[in-house]
Amino acid sequence: MIENPNIIQKSAHLQEFKTEKMQVPALFFMSRDLLPRDDSYDKLEDVGSNKETLFRSLIAMPDVCSKPGRKNASGTTIVSENFILPQVNDSDPNCGMRLVKTDLTEENTTSEDIDKLFKELVNVVPTKRFVGTKVPFGVVIDICRKGTSAVIEHLGIKTKNEIENTQGNGNFFGKEMARQDIFDVIPKLYLFFAKFRLGILGAAGNHFLDLMKVEDIIDPEIARKFGIKKGQYLFMIHTGSGILGQYTMYTHTAKKKEHLSQALMVYLGKLTFMTKKRNIYNKMQKMIKKHMSGDKSLLKYIARGADGELYMNARAAASNFGTANRAVITHNISETIKKVLGKDPEMDLLYDMPHISITEEEHFGKNVFVHRSNTSRAYGPSKMQNHPVYRDTGEPVFIPSSMATDAYICVGTDENQESFYSAPHGTGKGVNENEKDVASKEELFEKMKEKNIKLYNARSSIVIKQDSARYKNIDKVIEGIEANKIAHVVARMRPVSVIMY
Repeated sequence: MIENPNIIQKSAHLQEFKTEKMQVPALFFMSRDLLPRDDSYDKLEDVGSNKETLFRSLIAMPDVCSKPGRKNASGTTIVSENFILPQVNDSDPNCGMRLVKTDLTEENTTSEDIDKLFKELVNVVPTKRFVGTKVPFGVVIDICRKGTSAVIEHLGIKTKNEIENTQGNGNFFGKEMARQDIFDVIPKLYLFFAKFRLGILGAAGNHFLDLMKVEDIIDPEIARKFGIKKGQYLFMIHTGSGILGQYTMYTHTAKKKEHLSQALMVYLGKLTFMTKKRNIYNKMQKMIKKHMSGDKSLLKYIARGADGELYMNARAAASNFGTANRAVITHNISETIKKVLGKDPEMDLLYDMPHISITEEEHFGKNVFVHRSNTSRAYGPSKMQNHPVYRDTGEPVFIPSSMATDAYICVGTDENQESFYSAPHGTGKGVNENEKDVASKEELFEKMKEKNIKLYNARSSIVIKQDSARYKNIDKVIEGIEANKIAHVVARMRPVSVIMY
């Protein structure tokens, strides 16, 4: 148990943290044994000390953790009524996750079929490669300005419900923008490189491609509405918006570059930036310089002002690329299954959701700007009335843990107001005493074999950091999610095959 004099237990699965410096409290939606053991408290204290900036409370989910170089802790939701706060979010807009149904089952697909498939997918869905699925420059612009529909049209993507079951229908603008709107917010250099960057899983953190098998149905009625059955195989894809998203955000916020290549690309991007909104951009750059050289407060753009609009347009364009990337990966998986197994898997998107987003939403009678940094939106049925299925079930939420432990399909509830309808995007780093620790890749592969899970690619020397012993116990996390009415569990899945760098 974490002993902290500034933590008050509100219930078994809800803790409040507040110091004298903080203008608003931080609510930790977890039991005391899941509380963080790093400097997350210091970061939340710093964020919470910003006067006249924050709305109601800071939110921390079970996967809250501190990351080097970040102003705010990951696994949090920060809300402001009047400001956009770029520094409270991680630097990859629309890093997110999707779950794709197939007609592959344990009855019609053998372990040999799956092994043969994944040996091919290692090449088809690369983790660390400069060139993925190439598209023309004009298609990149169209993706940025009007969303996933542009890449669907270009590649002939046939995934069912690709638009309908993507948050925001795959377009974070909510409308079609002009080409110049994109050139006003993203340097052409980044857009040029993006021509080569679709269909790449990525080598950052725990981005992955998992084949999951449905092990248990907990809510048969919702599972039926979702088209989920026991023994069914689904693909879970976790990836981001790539270099387009990261470089775009580095251009428009105050954050130290993590690598020399990033610093060089941002420098060259700024030199080649031909925005027609130069006056607004220059004002933002002066603010960024101030916050990079001593100002410890949060960088703030006026939410409904010119600087806030430019930033949010940049974010929406880059976020569109993130969803398009997952759509392309899904398409490439489908085409590979047809080639390797000789059958159409009938790919059907259950849901695609971002983990890193800033959206304008209505909460507690106010229009506010919700910054989710590695948390998922989890609307209940009443807030999903425009969707033909989710208006009855609530918004789908997927909660995995490590690459060797169970994952859950859940739905948001109408009783999760205090977290601004947010949910964790995983269990978070920690200690799982029920799992045997590993010290080498060899031990990791052996452990995965014992669990009857196959790990592919795994070229990174730090892949062992994704071992199940280094993540919190998902059963404890799920217990708190249900107790806090964050989400309701529909089904439990087990990983079968995993691609990770």
